[in-house]
Amino acid sequence: MDTAREQRILLLSIGMTVAVSAAGFMGGLLVGSQAILFDGIYSLVDVALTLVSLSVLRLVAREQSPRFQYGYWHLEPMVEALGGVILSLACVYALANAVIGLTTGGHVVKFGPALWWAGLISATNLGMAAFVAGQARRLHSPLLWLDVRAWLLGGLMALAVVLAFLLALALQDGPWQHWVPYLDSIVLLLISLAVLPVPTRAAFKALREVLQVAPDDLDQRVQQVMQAFVRERGYAGFTSHVAKMGRMRFIEIHVLTDPATPLGTVGEVDAMRDEIAVRLDARGGMFWLTIDFTADPAWT
Repeated sequence: MDTAREQRILLLSIGMTVAVSAAGFMGGLLVGSQAILFDGIYSLVDVALTLVSLSVLRLVAREQSPRFQYGYWHLEPMVEALGGVILSLACVYALANAVIGLTTGGHVVKFGPALWWAGLISATNLGMAAFVAGQARRLHSPLLWLDVRAWLLGGLMALAVVLAFLLALALQDGPWQHWVPYLDSIVLLLISLAVLPVPTRAAFKALREVLQVAPDDLDQRVQQVMQAFVRERGYAGFTSHVAKMGRMRFIEIHVLTDPATPLGTVGEVDAMRDEIAVRLDARGGMFWLTIDFTADPAWT
């Protein structure tokens, strides 16, 4: 499998993420904003995840080895699950910091410079999200979609900071001025609560693949196709097993026949396998399809 294009995109993403992370750290410290600082931490975590994703892509490109004879597909959902857990923990950390800020009277932020800083970070993140999403759609890459989520969340977080700081500037020197020190902590609280379900959901979905939980849509498609096939051919029945690991879908089908049923030549049996594969739309390189015919129920 050629993953060179994905690797180049991830390398570009790593470079941009390092720049955004540095800007977030520097900007958060200079203007005194925990929300901007959290964006920098989030980006730093994304750098580590992207580096792991790049390593996995290089392994996936090998397809198999004497030790991993089914390939390295299982590493993709493992990386997605790990990434989701780490980003979830980062959100919990931000949530704790926001609560501490609210309970200790808030803090002063230089809202003018912070507004421009957050605006620059937001524009960069959303621009990268759009670019990587286009490449992920074209290459059908789950690892690139993981990177898209990170860029999109970072951009939305920075955008929320921009809106909050605009509100802070509007409230200064007014009757609501006493709320201004709390705004940075409030926006950090809202951002962490809004973002937390996204990596948590992604981790749960990837964990299902790690545990090889059968995907419902693939299982239903196999059931429908095979029920029609055995009915048309007059076979006794079938059993099937499906799983999804990363971009690879594994399908195992055992067709049960009567011991006296003639199957025909090997070529005719292969033709039936081809027919099933076409009906399942499983002829591409993203399917590991195994089909056998047997008269012994013990083999099904």
